[in-house]
Amino acid sequence: MQRSLKWLAVLTTIGMLLILLGGALVTKTDSGMGCGRSWPLCNGELVPTDITPELIIELAHRMVSGAVGLMVLLLSVWTWKAIGHIRETKFLSFTSFFFLLLQGLIGAAAVIWGQSDFVLALHFGISLISFATVLLLTLLIFEVDKKFEAEKVILDSRMKRHIIGVSIYSYVVVYTGALVRHVNASLVCRDWPLCINSSFALPGNMHEWVQMGHRAAAGLIFIWIAYITFLAVKHYKNQKVIYWGWIISFILVSLQVIAGALVIVTRLNLYIALAHAFFISCLFGVLSYFILLTSRSKKNAMALEEIKKKEENKVPVPPVTIH
Repeated sequence: MQRSLKWLAVLTTIGMLLILLGGALVTKTDSGMGCGRSWPLCNGELVPTDITPELIIELAHRMVSGAVGLMVLLLSVWTWKAIGHIRETKFLSFTSFFFLLLQGLIGAAAVIWGQSDFVLALHFGISLISFATVLLLTLLIFEVDKKFEAEKVILDSRMKRHIIGVSIYSYVVVYTGALVRHVNASLVCRDWPLCINSSFALPGNMHEWVQMGHRAAAGLIFIWIAYITFLAVKHYKNQKVIYWGWIISFILVSLQVIAGALVIVTRLNLYIALAHAFFISCLFGVLSYFILLTSRSKKNAMALEEIKKKEENKVPVPPVTIH
């Protein structure tokens, strides 16, 4: 595979992570209106004159998003031509750019017309899908050189169900986390893991429900991934992609939970809050790759069965004696 394509794929994946973290930074610093009700210009000006920290953050996010958008478009076209014979490539090429464009339009609409908090919470999730598809394209590019044995993965039905279930559920966790930020419920519960004064009482208002709902969702995904990791370590030692993939997932979800707790303890330390967004983005990317492997598993199992049948049906050739 061409080295230049690999470099583009890696840089685009990093760029998508920067967009995710930039969006989180805009939300956490309340910089969404840093450029006023103006898009793509800033306060109606090509070169802003009234410079504020919020304007710099919002404008930088827009510029990074625009530059990475061009990189995603180039990557999509290039991979379509270079590895279009791999069945997932064309779908991922289209999806990566489509969702990046969609999140940009939603962001623009939020600036110009405004949106409800429940709609704005979708913004991070849509960007996350675009990031995941770019990451999968990058992995497909590196798979061509057989750097790892992903094409040989075979999963049992139980593992498939867990992968699909926890991947879909992770999106719920992401949405509830984004909703916490958008409704300003981050510090409505100042204790952890319970709400206030370690009380077991039910939440008393909508903000507490949003905060505690997210904590409950995060706790469940931690337990779920821990159980799947146990299954992977026990039954998939011979399939290194699955074995190490779930160990990495468990590490990421553990860091995610720890960062979430520290966000409360440190009263919204910005760096920890951004780390919180970073860990869930990486975890979603790994889970998305598991989904791709799940879609291949049946085909791999059928191919292996076909090979076994051919070997079993081979007619032994009698030895030839030379006189």
